[in-house]
Amino acid sequence: MAQGTIKIKLIGSTICCPVKHKIIVRSLGLKTMNRTVTRPDTPCFRGMVKKIPHLLAIVED
Repeated sequence: MAQGTIKIKLIGSTICCPVKHKIIVRSLGLKTMNRTVTRPDTPCFRGMVKKIPHLLAIVED
């Protein structure tokens, strides 16, 4: 993992999830399953991941 960034992967489907969960996934920049995005390692992004741990995973290199 690079210093100051985290890689977030969408591991679950948002089909039957509440709208709030779908909004969090889209705001992270994830659109389809098994996509990975790199975001700054800030409390804001860590909080988003903690809200929906059943849908997201932090990827280790």
